[in-house]
Amino acid sequence: MTPYIKYLILAICLVVTAACSTTKQIPDDDQLFIGLTDIDYENYQKDDHFYTTQEEVEAALATAPNGALFGSSYYRSPFPIGLWVWNYANGSSGKFKQFLNKTFGKQPVLMSQINPALRASVAQSVLRKNGYMHGRVDYHEVPQKNPKKMKIGYTVIMDTLFTVDTLAYINFPPKMQALIDSTMDEARIKAGSPFSVATLDGERSRISQLFRNNGYYYYQPSYTSFLADTFEVQNRVKLRLQLADSLPPQALRPWHIGNIKVQLRNASSTTASRSSRTSVFTDSIERGFLKVLWATGKKRPPIRARVILSDLQLRPGSLFSNDKFTRSVQKLNATGVFSSVDLQLTPRSTQLLNSSTPQLLNNDTLDLTLNCTFDKPWDVYIETNFINRTIGRMGPELKMGATRRNLFRGGEILDINLHGSYEWQTNAEESNMNTYQYGADGSIEFPRILLPRFKRRIAPTPNTQRPTPSRKQPYASPSTILKLSTDIIRRPDYYKMHIVSGEWTYRWQPTEASRHEFSPITLKYQFMNTRTDKFEEMISDNPYLLLAMDDYFIPKMRYTYTFMSPTSNVSPLTSNLRWETTIEESGNVIALYDMLIQGYDWNQKNKTLFKNPYSQFVKIETDLTKTWNLDTKSQLVAHLNAGVMWSYGNSEEAPFSECFYAGGANTVRAFAVRSIGPGAFSALGINSRQLAYLMRNGDSKLIMNLEYRRQLAGSLYGALFLDAGNIWSTATANYTLNVDDFEDPEYEYTKIMVKAWNDDVQNSKFQLSKLFKQLATGTGIGLRYDLEFLVIRLDWGFGLHLPYDTGRSSYFNIRRFSDMHTLHFAVGYPF
Repeated sequence: MTPYIKYLILAICLVVTAACSTTKQIPDDDQLFIGLTDIDYENYQKDDHFYTTQEEVEAALATAPNGALFGSSYYRSPFPIGLWVWNYANGSSGKFKQFLNKTFGKQPVLMSQINPALRASVAQSVLRKNGYMHGRVDYHEVPQKNPKKMKIGYTVIMDTLFTVDTLAYINFPPKMQALIDSTMDEARIKAGSPFSVATLDGERSRISQLFRNNGYYYYQPSYTSFLADTFEVQNRVKLRLQLADSLPPQALRPWHIGNIKVQLRNASSTTASRSSRTSVFTDSIERGFLKVLWATGKKRPPIRARVILSDLQLRPGSLFSNDKFTRSVQKLNATGVFSSVDLQLTPRSTQLLNSSTPQLLNNDTLDLTLNCTFDKPWDVYIETNFINRTIGRMGPELKMGATRRNLFRGGEILDINLHGSYEWQTNAEESNMNTYQYGADGSIEFPRILLPRFKRRIAPTPNTQRPTPSRKQPYASPSTILKLSTDIIRRPDYYKMHIVSGEWTYRWQPTEASRHEFSPITLKYQFMNTRTDKFEEMISDNPYLLLAMDDYFIPKMRYTYTFMSPTSNVSPLTSNLRWETTIEESGNVIALYDMLIQGYDWNQKNKTLFKNPYSQFVKIETDLTKTWNLDTKSQLVAHLNAGVMWSYGNSEEAPFSECFYAGGANTVRAFAVRSIGPGAFSALGINSRQLAYLMRNGDSKLIMNLEYRRQLAGSLYGALFLDAGNIWSTATANYTLNVDDFEDPEYEYTKIMVKAWNDDVQNSKFQLSKLFKQLATGTGIGLRYDLEFLVIRLDWGFGLHLPYDTGRSSYFNIRRFSDMHTLHFAVGYPF
């Protein structure tokens, strides 16, 4: 027997011994709790309300045993290490064992600690809160083979669900009753609704939010109460939502926004004011309803007032709205200029009519005080990454940068950085293709739409009159973004390349559902400064490398529209829906200038700008995602992604960086990135992985996905998916071969090879009659672990069908198992 086998047997024996010792310190009159059995439900009807109640009941009954798998109450790890350590080290006086027990040990969960009767009582209360007034929860102990171990089983008897018969709103003043009547279609409680505490609280909160969004600043949900009659109609409830008596008068009338005072502080002045309890403001300006105070010793405020007012949804003269109040705080915090924002509303002091009459004015005005504390003006950051590309290059990257807030007193944010990287080729055949790259990036974001000769001014309003409410404010603050970057790529012995890009973008979101992005100028410029003879030789041997390395200039214009279902959407068609469509064009404005001014023909090729031929194309891409919530723990998600582009005029084909591709962690997951397409193109005649990578791109694509997601245990989720898709290319057909160009054109193998290649590239074009056959399909399973701030994803895809001829005539045409599956590790959901 070899030493390795001896060690293996010893390790197994130790594990078995440790496993048997999990109950050695359990008291004689107690048992080790090892989890719940599946909860039994009786006398129930499956619907959304049942699933919601089921989730709450199971949360009340949940009890994690030692070694719980992902926090599950049902499944345990076969290796309860914490319990093993506790059994080994508990009660020891040795310092090492005490350290082990304190750091890794877990005290056993005993049956005497579980108290299933109390948990069953809590779960029974949950049933009553959700309308199952006669529901009952029982429990029983489930003995195990080891008498020192025990499970608990629960039985939940749902019984009849009480529903709402009628709902009446009682004792509300006429104006408040009119608001209720005008929004009855939004009521949370309707005839037939479950009689549940959550539903009642939801309707009471809706009414409170309705009033507070229409000026009733002092109204609170506790000012109303429900009266329920459960006897008049069997298993049904007659409800009354009644306004309480003797409420404060300010809660029963609407309030308007009055003057606005903005107090600007920095961190040091805030600390000083708290310690000295004196004002830190030395300077101020006042224009009509607006007053701004600051303390910098300068004549101008540290930030323009219009920047703050553009994010402030509340306007002088308008009714108070709680939604606008909340959105104002969110938008001001989102600017990145302030470390904290606080809005205070104060009723304007009442005044005497005159000295001879003591009667007070009836006041309905709230003056607004906005306290803004500036964040630090500068941030410095250093980032390190390790790059691992799918084409076989890897290496480290370093980025150093700085961020400047409120650059021009308009809430602008400037970000600049320097970066560099070094990559080496992992393929042995191309080991001399090492690369280093360095460059700089810069961006500045303006919190407004910045246009030539565009000036926005707040008109002053006399103090004696209430200001006129302004026009409707957008849902989110618009912004203008300017980006510039430059990179130099060096591959010793081959070439030096210069890449420059720039972008001018407008973003605005008028409503919660709609978002727009328009980039009138987007530039990509790639120019190879130097080429060596060795590089020219490589290009002559591998002409397809020109797809990625050739010079190009892409002057684009882009527009993107995004629709996202609003949170209040109740329509089954548009709920949980996200749709994004992008339209791009490149080179058309320059081509029009060349035709009208320079006199060039529209279809003339190789017209240049800055020494490079510019690309000319139109590109459209759309992405649609729809989610159906099947129950509280599972979802079905459908996804469609399609795109098409046309190259014309100055271009015969689109630049490599603009082309579509398929495969990878977010498209057809059974295949690696850029391993399928275009069309039925097989790339069997290409030996180099990089050359095949360069050929697998297209000018049209269609990707379809269907994914079932379900919570498995705690934060662990599982997925089952089905993917289909491909790309197609009209440009690939230009790479046909001529047998006469070869040294041995009469050689039979040459003729066969040329014919096979030409047939292959012709199959790369889109043909509707062959669409089903040319869709690569795959299925698979996946795991997702939700860390709340990000999702870690692992997908294992299995190929079903390849779009090209593999020698098999059936639909399931993948010949080898090694070509059938691909594993993807990614961050975030695929769609």
